[in-house]
Amino acid sequence: MATINFLYRSTKEEAPITLRLLFRNNNTDYVFATNTRYVVTKHYWTKQHDIKKPKELAVVNKQHEVTEELNKIEKHVLTAFNNVSAGAVNKEWLQNQIALYYNPPVPKEQLPNDLIGYFDKYLEFKKNEITPNTKKKINVIKQLLIRYVDYTKKPLNLTDVDGNFKMSFEAYCLENLYAPNTIATALKFIKTICNHAKSYGLDISVQLGNIKIKQTKVDSVYLTFEDLEKIEKTDKSKFKDSLINARDWLIISCYTGQRISDFMRFTDKQIRVENGKSLLEFTQVKTGKNMTVPLHKKVLEILKKRKGKFPYAISDQKYNAYIKKVCEIAEIEEQVSGSKKSETEEDSGIYRKEAGTFKKWELVTSHIGRRSFATNFYGKIPTTYLIYVTGHSTETMFLTYIGKSNKDLAMELVNYF
Repeated sequence: MATINFLYRSTKEEAPITLRLLFRNNNTDYVFATNTRYVVTKHYWTKQHDIKKPKELAVVNKQHEVTEELNKIEKHVLTAFNNVSAGAVNKEWLQNQIALYYNPPVPKEQLPNDLIGYFDKYLEFKKNEITPNTKKKINVIKQLLIRYVDYTKKPLNLTDVDGNFKMSFEAYCLENLYAPNTIATALKFIKTICNHAKSYGLDISVQLGNIKIKQTKVDSVYLTFEDLEKIEKTDKSKFKDSLINARDWLIISCYTGQRISDFMRFTDKQIRVENGKSLLEFTQVKTGKNMTVPLHKKVLEILKKRKGKFPYAISDQKYNAYIKKVCEIAEIEEQVSGSKKSETEEDSGIYRKEAGTFKKWELVTSHIGRRSFATNFYGKIPTTYLIYVTGHSTETMFLTYIGKSNKDLAMELVNYF
């Protein structure tokens, strides 16, 4: 009979839970361990996980979430153990079972051939890998495809994704006022879906590889150091407490370069001091990457003002609304090119991105902190370090992100001649 224990075996403030399998075979005790992909904080695991009848609702909910997930993993491993000879079980076997938990095999005959149906299967395959935000984006594309199929009144199979589909789909989207990059993103993911289906033996169009997708260059709206100083120096009396909280988060995001899904989870428990320098350690939600980021003096000033604590967390929607208001009050009114969501018709409830020239504060969203960090520090900090902080895969992706063209790079190179 086998038993399973779950342990926190990392020195980091956030890390995946370790699964340990214990069993006896032929009078010999065996213990094998491997990491799951389920990440928790050390504080939760050591201080909150084993509390009986916790009073805080947040702790109750977290205990339920963690226990439910670990029970699923335990059931999966023990079921596999009971269906194999104990002599075949080793560390590699255990690692393979964890991999199978996150990517379960599906018999070919159970896989759908229609594109929209395969979206659901894809989500099943990736359910333990993708974030809630990614799942939401995938479902948005799926709903767009459903509307497109309703419009064409024709079934859409995996084998139908070819050059004709691309032209028809683009025409439909443009007619319905979708932005070119929104269309490109949808097509790119549709190709991903088809290639995933191909890897499981399903037929796809031979033209798929010939479908070229071009992203349109977008204007890189960011807050300059001058903008940030103006925001910081705006009379505090002009802001309500909720706006002061959002303003502090905005400044923090512009000096840490992280996504809202990461910085809105920052706590003082993630900070450690080494050689007199304050370092923030956390795991990125989108990439699962363990990060150690030095804290800029501007961030430390906010923490000092708040007695070592980060601002309180708020929802993405409130944050977006609040920081627009903060920048409006701070008179961040430079006219810049960009796009913002506008209602297609009054009271229609349908929104599309509208391109044009606007006051900068109108274009401020939660993403502006990451872009501001990358753009402001480009040329001041080696690009290798900036890429580490922002999490871009390549330098090319990073330069595209901050809007650097070949001409821009050439003009910067002139300074070295």
